[in-house]
Amino acid sequence: MVLPTHMNRRHLLALLPAAAVAATTRSWAKALDSAIVTEAGFTISVQCWSLKKFSLFEAIEKSAQAGAQGVEIFAGQILSPEHKNVKVGHDMSAEMITAMQNHAKKHKIEIVNYGVVAIPNNEEQARKVFEFAKTLGLYGVSTESLGSIDVLEKLAKEYDIKVCFHNHPKPTALWNPDTIMKAIEGRHANLGFCADLGHWASSGLNPLDVIKKIAPRVHAFHMKDRTSITGPTHDEIFGKGIIDLGAILDEVRKHGFKGNVTIEYEHNWDNNVPDITGCVQYLRDYAKKKA
Repeated sequence: MVLPTHMNRRHLLALLPAAAVAATTRSWAKALDSAIVTEAGFTISVQCWSLKKFSLFEAIEKSAQAGAQGVEIFAGQILSPEHKNVKVGHDMSAEMITAMQNHAKKHKIEIVNYGVVAIPNNEEQARKVFEFAKTLGLYGVSTESLGSIDVLEKLAKEYDIKVCFHNHPKPTALWNPDTIMKAIEGRHANLGFCADLGHWASSGLNPLDVIKKIAPRVHAFHMKDRTSITGPTHDEIFGKGIIDLGAILDEVRKHGFKGNVTIEYEHNWDNNVPDITGCVQYLRDYAKKKA
């Protein structure tokens, strides 16, 4: 369990202006497959945690059904109904990794990111995560292992893979965006944010205000919409809540964002494919308008 971070609220968004952050040299690392990139330059994917009640194979099928072209996988999900004893993760056998890749390819789904995964502050152990990412051809890995940042920076440069630091709601360690921003300031540009908008809203932060401060270092999203930005509410189909998703996408695109916009829908767990489909359509409509 992560420990809470206690900070003065006035210090909460005392971040560098986005323009100043932009001065950091930007590295694009592995480019996402052009075949799945929208007209607006980003990829639409589904976090398989949204479909955690199903196996990964089923989650891939349901993501394709919803109209997405990518998925973000997480450690611990059952691989398939035929492989109930196999869990997704960087310790999978080569045979099972190939089976996962083949199933994704069959359904025209690209695996784009892996997380949120704990990465040890030990190069030999951390390297296993990056080798797994390299084998899958991932754009990035999402983590909250800020204490491993020296190892992560070294491997992010070596493998040219994005490390996307993810936030959960307060009182968890990375709820305050200042914490991540201060840690990555002056470090390699492959280190950045996996911006979870819903968790910021649950923490009483306006996601758009946060994004305006950190936009150049946003590498990926766990995108959510909510009916409140002053406390916890459940996820909504994009455009049905009050988070200004369009303005958020506009802001990161001004700074060259070309990462994965991952839909993480933590509601209607038993039957949320129609809701995820609505989220996919919102992003496709946005992308067409910006083409």
